[in-house]
Formats: sequence, C-alpha cells, structure tokens
Amino acid sequence: MLVLLGFAMIAVFMVLIMTKKLTPVLALIIVPTVFGLFAGAGLGIGDMVMDSMKSMTSTAALLMFAIIYFGLMIDVGLFDPLVKFILRKLGNDPAKVVLGTAILAAAVSLDGDGSTTFILTTAAMLPVYLRLKMSPVVLTCVAGLANGTMNILPWGGPTARAATALKLDVNDVFVPMVPSLIVGLIVVMVFAWLLGLQERNRLRTTAPEIWGDVADPSEAFDGGTGRGGSVAAGSGSGFGAGRFGFGRTGATAGKPGSGGGSGVAVLEDPATLVDDHDTAMADTALDPNRSTLRPKLFWFNLGLTVAVMVVLVANIVPLPFVFMVGSAIALLVNFPKVKDQGAQLIAHAPSIVAVVSMVMAAAVLTGVLNGTGMVKAMSEWLVQIIPAEMGPFMAVITGLLSIPMTFFMSNDAFYFGVLPVLSETAAHYGVDAVDMARASITGQPFHLQSPLVPAILLLVSLAKVDLGDHHKKVLWRTAVISVVMLAVGVLTGAIGIG
Repeated sequence: MLVLLGFAMIAVFMVLIMTKKLTPVLALIIVPTVFGLFAGAGLGIGDMVMDSMKSMTSTAALLMFAIIYFGLMIDVGLFDPLVKFILRKLGNDPAKVVLGTAILAAAVSLDGDGSTTFILTTAAMLPVYLRLKMSPVVLTCVAGLANGTMNILPWGGPTARAATALKLDVNDVFVPMVPSLIVGLIVVMVFAWLLGLQERNRLRTTAPEIWGDVADPSEAFDGGTGRGGSVAAGSGSGFGAGRFGFGRTGATAGKPGSGGGSGVAVLEDPATLVDDHDTAMADTALDPNRSTLRPKLFWFNLGLTVAVMVVLVANIVPLPFVFMVGSAIALLVNFPKVKDQGAQLIAHAPSIVAVVSMVMAAAVLTGVLNGTGMVKAMSEWLVQIIPAEMGPFMAVITGLLSIPMTFFMSNDAFYFGVLPVLSETAAHYGVDAVDMARASITGQPFHLQSPLVPAILLLVSLAKVDLGDHHKKVLWRTAVISVVMLAVGVLTGAIGIG
C-alpha cells in the first residue's frame, strides 16, 4: 500500500504542476497531505513536516538573501557592462547566446555548487535574454542541463556519497566516468544549439518588431554582413522600428550586397547594438535610466561581489550568513537612506516569497515521504521485483533506477538507503560495488531538476520561470543525457556487467 501511495503521490504531483492545475507551492502542500493521511499518518503528519522543515531553514535563508543581494546588484547596474561584453562576443544570434549560456553554466559548475552556478549564470545571461526577447525558460533549461551533468564531479556531492556508502575511494568511482562526463557535456551543447536555433526561428514570427520578416532566418543574425539592406523605421519592411527594432526613426538606405536594396533585413554590428541606449528596456530591470543605478559605486560593488564569491567558494562561514552580511553592506552603501532600503526590500519581495514558500512547502513532501515510510517501502519493492535473470545487469538497472528515484528522494536517501541494498544484491551476481557506484551517479542530470533540490527552485525564481514550464522543456532532455552517460560508461567498461 505504501508503495502504491508513494508512486501515486509523485505522479499526481508532477501531473498537477506540469498541466498547471495547481501552482508548485500548493501542489507540494496539498498532495502530500492528502496521501499522507491515506497512509495513516493521522495527526502525526504535523510532526513529520516540522522535522523536515528544520533542515530547510538554512536553505530558505540562503535563497532569500541571495535573491536580495543579486537583485540589488542588478538594480545598481553591476552587470550592465557584462551584458554589453557578452553581446559583443556572442553577437545578437540567439543560437550563440544559448550555447554561450551552456558553456558559462558548465564552467561555473566546476565549483560544485548548484546555487552559485545558477546565481552567476542567471545574473549574467538573463538581462541578455530579456534584451533579445528570448525565453527565460530556455535559459533555465540549458543551465539545468549543464549543471546537472557536471554534478558528478567528486566535490559535487553525489559521487562522494556513493563512494562513502559503498566504502570506496572516490577517485576510483569518478576517474573512469570522465568519458561519460565529456560525452554528456557534448550532448548538452548539442541540445543548447538546437534550442538556440528554435529561439532564432521563434523570434522571427513572435517578435517581428525586433527581427523583422526575413527570407532566410540566418541572415537576421549575421552581424550586418549578409545580402540586402538594413532597414529602419519608416521604410515599410525589415525591422520597422529602427536599430535592434527599437524606437529610432528614419529610413536607412540599403547596404550594397548581392541583394542590393532588396529589403532583406540584417541586424547591425552587435558592437553598435550594445551601445545604443534605446527605449526597449524602459521600465524593466535593464532600463538604462533607472533611478537605482549607482555608476560611481561600480568598483565597490564589484569588489564586494568578488569577496562574497570567494568566501562562498572557500566555505569559510555558513553560506546564508555570507549573503546576509553581503546584502546588509550592499544596502547600506548603495542606499544610505532608510526609506530607500525599505523600498529595495519591497521591490524583491515577490521573488523572495515565491522561492522561500516553495522551499518550505517542499518540507511537506519530504516529511511525508520519509515519515510514513514510503521511501523505504518503494526502494525495497524495487529491489524485490528485479528478476533473478537480470542480476548480472544490476549496475545498468541501478543507473536507470537512479533517474527517477533521485528525482523524488534526496541524494542522501538514495545513496545511503537504497544503493547499499542494491549493491549487496548485485554482489550475488558478480557485479562489483564500484560498478554500482559509477552507474548510480548517471541519474544526476535528472536529479538536479527535482523540486526537492533548492538550487533549481532558486534558478526558476531568479529567472521568473514557472517550474512546470521548466520541467516540460528540461526533463526529457536530462533523461536522454543520463541514459547516454550510462551507455558510454558501459561501452568504455567503466560500468561492468556481471
């Protein structure tokens, strides 16, 4: 009964948020409560949730003050020069922007911390996405793909957990999986490029005021060197609204080329685009004339942010306290007046409420799963239903099981509760513990998208993306990456068959 209730609860939860019948917060509270009562939790369900919530408080504090800090840094203009630099390097082609997002997220993921990766990636890339009218869901998808794949690094957590649970050396687990990691990253880049091409084509039809009606989609993104002419407002074709599609009036003569003045629009050199303070971002976080800009404090804010990142990566003091102090200093220096400080906190309140409420609500799901014994019953059932003839393939089976199981339970629960049982069973069929450990980490790209992972809640909150929309775009892609990594592990001999 617990097994059925556990799987049914997860299924109902996912369906409700992906079909947008309920918001994630409501689904995280209502669904586990109903199923927990059916499981016989009774009035004890309150204690289960409170015990789970105690472990969530530090995470909620971290996310709350991280949102305040980086929201403040965006407001004061710290990242504006970075946005211009990225536009110069990546140009105005959505395909290149999305690929750049994947590369940035993968590089920052080297520190092993998902929250840091998503904070820096979102802070750097979200303004670019907004400026180019690109979908923030693509940003969260690509960042999630890259970070999830990199999560098998030894200092990321899962690999160390697997090694510890099975009493193995962490290097013995990770090093043979390097080819799987490399291939996984290649798949991430392929997905990123394809998503970028989809955005390029979508923008032609949904944002004609920017990209215009272009005969060949690729010509809108060639930096002004393609055939035809660059057409400004009043010309009756092309962008219809001036450079970058925003606001400037007056017709521009067609540039010479194979098409002469044929009216095929091409964007101008991105170096000129980033310096053009148009009106497109008026009344947004990127408004070049926003009152919160503090250009004279740029170097102070940059130094403070670097210091926060150094302390964060060095793990000298608890991360929530780092962002508490950083936010306090940033508010005090940038906004000395008490009234302005209050206004800044209020300005970021919607994002704070969204993410913190989701973290607290997740405690209901984890509390019910653990408190009612659903997690234990589900893992034991999975071990029992594996046919004896499948015994030699236990490592492969474990890799496949790690995809869904690490999604609806914590890494600690899977690696310390489920993996040892699976490994002990596999030993009877000649499958080594190290093979089981390596296979178990291939589900991490999928795991990182779970609503039980605080970092992913931070990512969708910073990007103002609905979790259901994120899941619809990212889940099948992460499943593909996990299966590919598992397959490469088998082909290279890193994951053996008994």
